[in-house]
Amino acid sequence: MTRSLSYSPGHRAPKGQCLSCVLPGDRPQGPWSPSPPHVGLDEGRLDMAQTTSLHITVDAGHAVTKPLTSGPRDLGDACLPRVRGRTTGGWGGRNPPAGTEAGHMIDLRGKYDRLLHRRRRLLTSSAYMLLSAVGSCLSHLLRQQNLLRGRRLLLLLLGVMTLSGMTHAGKSDKVKMVDIPGDVIFGGMFPMHERGINEPCGSIKEEKGIQRMEAMLYAVDMINQDPGLLPNITIGVLILDTCSSDTYALEQSMEFFKSSINQDASDFKCKGGKKPIYIPPKPVVGVIGAASSSVSVMIANILRLFKIPQISYASTSTELSDKSRFEYFSRVVPPDNFQAMAMVEVVRAFDWKYVSTLADEGDYGEKGIASFTKLAERAGICIAVVERIQRITKPEDFDLIIERLYSKPQARVVIMFVDEDNTRRLLAAAVKAGKVGQFLWVGSDSWGAKIHPVRDQEEAALGAITILPQRSSLQGFDTYLRALRPRERGKPCAVDGPGEGQERNCRNVWFKEFWTQHFNCTFRDPLPPGRRACTGGETITHEQEGLVPFVVDAVYALAWGLHNLLMDKCGDLTLCPAVLPAPSGLDMLHYIRNVSFIGQQGREVKFNLDGDAPGSYFIYQYQQISENSYDYVLIGSWSESGERLHTMRHVAHNTRRRRTSLQLDISKLEWTPGQRGNETHPISICSSQCPAGHIRNFQDSCCWSCVPCPEDSIIYNDTCRPCALGWAPTVDKVSCFKLTPEHITWDSAWAIVPLVFSSLGLLCTLLTTVTFIRFNTTPVIMASGRELCYVLLSGIALCYLMTFVILAPPSTSTCALLRIGLGLGLCICYAAIFTKTNRISRIFNRGIKSIKRPSYTSPRSQIVICLGLVGVQLVGVVAWLLVEVPTTKEVYPYRLVAVLTCGISNISLILSLGYNMVLILLCTVYAFKTRKIPENFNEAKYIGFTMYSTCIVWLAFIPIYFGTNNDYKIQLASMCMCVSISASVSLGCLFTPKVYIVIFQPYKNVRQGSGPVKGSQNKSYGHSMRFTSRSQTAQSVLSINHSSLHAPPPSTISQHVNGDSLTVTTPSVEESSIT
Repeated sequence: MTRSLSYSPGHRAPKGQCLSCVLPGDRPQGPWSPSPPHVGLDEGRLDMAQTTSLHITVDAGHAVTKPLTSGPRDLGDACLPRVRGRTTGGWGGRNPPAGTEAGHMIDLRGKYDRLLHRRRRLLTSSAYMLLSAVGSCLSHLLRQQNLLRGRRLLLLLLGVMTLSGMTHAGKSDKVKMVDIPGDVIFGGMFPMHERGINEPCGSIKEEKGIQRMEAMLYAVDMINQDPGLLPNITIGVLILDTCSSDTYALEQSMEFFKSSINQDASDFKCKGGKKPIYIPPKPVVGVIGAASSSVSVMIANILRLFKIPQISYASTSTELSDKSRFEYFSRVVPPDNFQAMAMVEVVRAFDWKYVSTLADEGDYGEKGIASFTKLAERAGICIAVVERIQRITKPEDFDLIIERLYSKPQARVVIMFVDEDNTRRLLAAAVKAGKVGQFLWVGSDSWGAKIHPVRDQEEAALGAITILPQRSSLQGFDTYLRALRPRERGKPCAVDGPGEGQERNCRNVWFKEFWTQHFNCTFRDPLPPGRRACTGGETITHEQEGLVPFVVDAVYALAWGLHNLLMDKCGDLTLCPAVLPAPSGLDMLHYIRNVSFIGQQGREVKFNLDGDAPGSYFIYQYQQISENSYDYVLIGSWSESGERLHTMRHVAHNTRRRRTSLQLDISKLEWTPGQRGNETHPISICSSQCPAGHIRNFQDSCCWSCVPCPEDSIIYNDTCRPCALGWAPTVDKVSCFKLTPEHITWDSAWAIVPLVFSSLGLLCTLLTTVTFIRFNTTPVIMASGRELCYVLLSGIALCYLMTFVILAPPSTSTCALLRIGLGLGLCICYAAIFTKTNRISRIFNRGIKSIKRPSYTSPRSQIVICLGLVGVQLVGVVAWLLVEVPTTKEVYPYRLVAVLTCGISNISLILSLGYNMVLILLCTVYAFKTRKIPENFNEAKYIGFTMYSTCIVWLAFIPIYFGTNNDYKIQLASMCMCVSISASVSLGCLFTPKVYIVIFQPYKNVRQGSGPVKGSQNKSYGHSMRFTSRSQTAQSVLSINHSSLHAPPPSTISQHVNGDSLTVTTPSVEESSIT
């Protein structure tokens, strides 16, 4: 059989009871809407046996057909709805009459019973699943397209979800709720159960469910007993279970809107023809809840449509602060952006730089982690692994999450925006994987200080840091909760509990379920095998759930808003007609946002412009108190303002122009050995901090290798920046400082050796000079050319003295002395030697050609020649001083070494010695020429040896000096030694033989051929004159010296040589002086 049935979502059934039936003639009571005039009526009982299919038209052109396979149903004496039958379905293509809600019509093909009281069981399991799927798809579609703002589309959704809510997969014939009557009704939504896997609801939630729901009842009881708050007005409640699911919560929330959907009394009839009386349910003035942000987002869209204010005690998603979308939403807890700020500061306080994140899918988890990630990036905190828990997960999914988190073992800290159920599953997976102690959990307020996530797996949670909005435990609530006892079967609620001060909890429909789970017992009779029977006299042991005080604050905020509204609208605290049947939602919202009172925690409760509470959190650490005892220990706090809340270490800074403060009591922290390692607290970094002088070579955004900077560079933005010449980096490599120029000091080993050598040379020179002066008139000294010897000794002394000038601290005077004395001393030495060798060479070369004495061989001429050669050097040096004024300068052989030296280059210094090099070369040439002079003229050989040695010394000096251009100490020491050695060679080779004869062989220091002419002497003289005629000529020429000017004329001696009589001119003392 096919029949088209029309249903308008504007029509609904009464709340929870059957319609009362009255006699014909009685006037129906209640706000019933008249039937649309265009709809015909076809009254009669519904026979479910004739139902063949169910056809749902959601929108034009979109329909779903589902066969109904259930058998006939006998509705008994239940009140039946009257059915408007249309054989064509819908409006038959015609435009609907003006003023109707045709755009919201849902066409149903087949017969059905629209019974909306507590005993709903009209659809089969398959029909329910179909309608639930349609409702879920609609809600998801509308959320995705942001269409929940439209009233009409929401009414459509409401109709579908109402149909789907008629049954729960055939398992129950009623919706569990706490329905307490009162003058005004406060709604409540709590996660009484966990999310089910294959069904809507799972096991009971003892903390987030039972404790929070009882906290609302506790607050309502206190308000009803408070003469200063809503006196003479009794508050009732309508509390629903969300089962931790947004779609299920949306379905349950339909109970709040019954009074907002008009009913038509003509839609119902009673058996016997009596007229029904509709008693409408009282509308809720506000809703307390929900807990999860995803649930609150879903519910807030519906409540905004019906203008019902909502105050959440736990939803912290930042999305809910958007008042363009969630105008009627407020909360007594701070949003997640404050929570994320607090978590970032905790991570920074422990210097954790490498963390992983884990979030639930949905607004709470994803938005919370997004806020944390954004703030962490600004704080220099790196994210290693990003994981998300899907809405529907399996146990093996958590095993994979643990495995992926462990893929980056350096990131030991895991930031969690995860609800308590998934937290529990995650810890169980960590235990299963053997990773206890590997991770350090930092949990959001959804973990807080709850026992449920850590029960029976405490070891896996040790050291975890959690945060919770600042709160104070309510001692009165603990007493209230411990006094509750379950209702006994067969006994009325009026019967008190088994102990004094105890009462039977009859208003909480989930209390027995909680009792059996909490005490692991059962109320079933007969007792199942292996189970313990519940006596009802057990004592509740609990730790007050962290958000219980906020539930109380939310209820009081709603009550104070209503209190202030009644005072303004009615003039007194009564329900005047201006606020009946319920105050305007917009007015209630205005008064709620402007409340300010001291709550049960002793803190001010107020809202900002976005309906959010100020940000302030307690920080806990889960610790082992004793061998078998574990608990959350308060270790600090965080506040949005700069106000100090506890006597703890204070750390404050500005974050987005907000003054925040973090206080941590380090002494209360406890870490397991596996977490701490060798440090004072756990380390969570990818790469250790680079030592001083190293920069980070990033391998990715979080990890790096350390690369040393050059020693002359500072570190700037992880780059090496060299200091300028003459500047060096500080120890911490952050800035440069001016180098103090250094110079060789006399206590340096590089200076001591040249100084000692020069001092000894000066001493020897002095002794030689003294010896020459002492034996000035002896033949050996006289034959040496005394005048040039004294000149040579002065030059040698000046060379030794130059060591002291070279090693002295550079200054203008010492630099001038260096430029003058260095070349002058060498020039005096080699000018004297050159004069000697030149004289010898000229004499012997002339002696070969003639016996005429060469010119300019007298001592006076030799002195003039020598001084002329020295004058050339002196003139050049003076001219150099005039052109380039002596100064000092800093040179930098290395970037970190500044050396104070004379303001001349090495090249200029060597060029200043070029003249001396020419003299050395000429001396060497002349020494080589005179190498074959007879043995009586062997001073030429000493001169030759001197010049050969000098050349070797200077040839060795040049590569040493220029090869060590970056080591000024070696350069100066080598220069000193080269000059001193040159002087020593001249002193040793030219003067040592003469001094030795004068001092140690005085018998040789006599004039050859002098004394009485006796046999022995004549023989000696004849023996000493054994040389050829060429030698005799050279001897006669060379014998001229300064003393010949005062000698008597030579005498003639007759001698017999080889039997011949030979007349020989006897050389005088002057003529026998051979240089």
